[in-house]
Amino acid sequence: MKSDNVRQGMQQAPHRSLFNALGMTQEEMKKPMVGIVSSYNEIVPGHMNLDKIVEAVKLGVAMAGGTPVVFPAIAVCDGIAMGHIGMKYSLVTRDLIADSTECMALAHQFDALVMVPNCDKNVPGLLMAAARINVPTVFVSGGPMLAGRVKGEKRSLSSMFEAVGSYAAGTMTEADVQEFEDHVCPTCGSCSGMYTANSMNCLTEVLGMGLQGNGTIPAVYSERIKLAKHAGMAVMEMYRQNIRPRDIMTEAAFRNALTMDMALGCSTNSMLHLPAIAHEAGVDLNLDIANEISAKTPNLCHLAPAGPTYMEDLNEAGGIYAVMKEISKKGLLDLNCITVTGRTVGENIQNAVNKNPEVIRPVENPYSQTGGIAILRGNLAPDSAVVKRSAVVAEMLKHEGPARVFDCEEDAIEAIKGGRIVAGDVVVIRYEGPKGGPGMREMLNPTSAIAGMGLGASVALITDGRFSGASRGASIGHCSPEAAVGGPIAFVEEGDIISIDIDNHKLELKVSDQELAARRAKWQPMAPKVTEGYLTRYAALVTSADKGAVLQVPGKH
Repeated sequence: MKSDNVRQGMQQAPHRSLFNALGMTQEEMKKPMVGIVSSYNEIVPGHMNLDKIVEAVKLGVAMAGGTPVVFPAIAVCDGIAMGHIGMKYSLVTRDLIADSTECMALAHQFDALVMVPNCDKNVPGLLMAAARINVPTVFVSGGPMLAGRVKGEKRSLSSMFEAVGSYAAGTMTEADVQEFEDHVCPTCGSCSGMYTANSMNCLTEVLGMGLQGNGTIPAVYSERIKLAKHAGMAVMEMYRQNIRPRDIMTEAAFRNALTMDMALGCSTNSMLHLPAIAHEAGVDLNLDIANEISAKTPNLCHLAPAGPTYMEDLNEAGGIYAVMKEISKKGLLDLNCITVTGRTVGENIQNAVNKNPEVIRPVENPYSQTGGIAILRGNLAPDSAVVKRSAVVAEMLKHEGPARVFDCEEDAIEAIKGGRIVAGDVVVIRYEGPKGGPGMREMLNPTSAIAGMGLGASVALITDGRFSGASRGASIGHCSPEAAVGGPIAFVEEGDIISIDIDNHKLELKVSDQELAARRAKWQPMAPKVTEGYLTRYAALVTSADKGAVLQVPGKH
């Protein structure tokens, strides 16, 4: 046992005295020590129930012959952090979570781990840590929130943000907004649509790191507690079989994840997180393959914000395994990948059933023949940009219009809500990338304001920042290289014509090469927006969005 390093032999007598101080018995000290990484806190709705999940995991571990030991991980609520300086501190926590978990796990020599995350950066941060630490590890999340109901219709957090835009446009009263405020988030859990948290929790099932139902069983269902107990049992079986994260998170598993990302219509943030997790697993996940995968993967699900269905509906329809079973009919998944169950993907999904063809479209009747996400390139984004194609209305798949340029999110929101953005415009928000932000803020406020103002079918938004999974419309993010390092988005001028062709993966600035070169020659970078604290260290080390915004080790290339 790895934990023998801290618990066995005469040299470890001082260590054992400290375990005695914890109240640990001799019997417990002889069993495998399983770290349970608890992301519980009282500020994130998706995490307020994790204490119950953790207790269930502890029972499962103990029943299966292990000694469970809990330690914490941080988590930021993106919804609460949205639209102010707090959002600069969202993406950056992904690396803090990975780093701090690595420190705790290796300092104390745990034999195995159970990760208990739920929200946006928490899940990928702990997946990165799992790959890095590489001891037997299972994921069990806190589960999604139930959808709210307003005037008899299911609603979610994205509806709330759009209601604020509608109020600014004069199409909603303050009382209308209050009704949304009181009802769109009715339970604990990760917000109820296919936003980033739920996207990543669903992809843990696809990668093979979570048990069936991890992505979809609602937070308030007792089934979630049973799942947590089984996760505790599963990690002990993994320990006995010596199945480790790098055995599971292979190149083939990441291709499966990208394929299912397309089928499910996941958040564009998955295009940041999957390469970062793969990097930690020693897999080079080049996003060039995303369009290749998308071209042959039908989009089978239109969950909010792309459509009227929610995570609870996907769960009742058969969950992620049912979607995988549909996609496997086209031979698009590697069914031989091993998973935390000890069985292969093919064995796991063998008996899955699609119980609702309206929620999970059969492969013969998809929403579209191509996947939910598209990678765009052109002279405006030579290294790539990302769009959630499944959440774009048909008339905006191809668009050309004048650039309306802003150097920060706040200025763009003021212009949108002030009525200065009109149909046909292309809003450009720059200096919000990983370095320039710093921290690559999500742009849910401006996209929601555009939708709320009735411009969702006529205005595009391009940024070197990123979008919440709750964003919809022609919202193109991760524009790389970013403005802060002299990417072409830095040279866009007010009124320049921008051409968007999502189906053909093109993003072009209608300016000559000579003019772009002239603008580049006279460009001066903006002064840093933040000059102290963690964000300055992050900005100095972070790579571009197309590389997953991973932190670069100084001197290593």
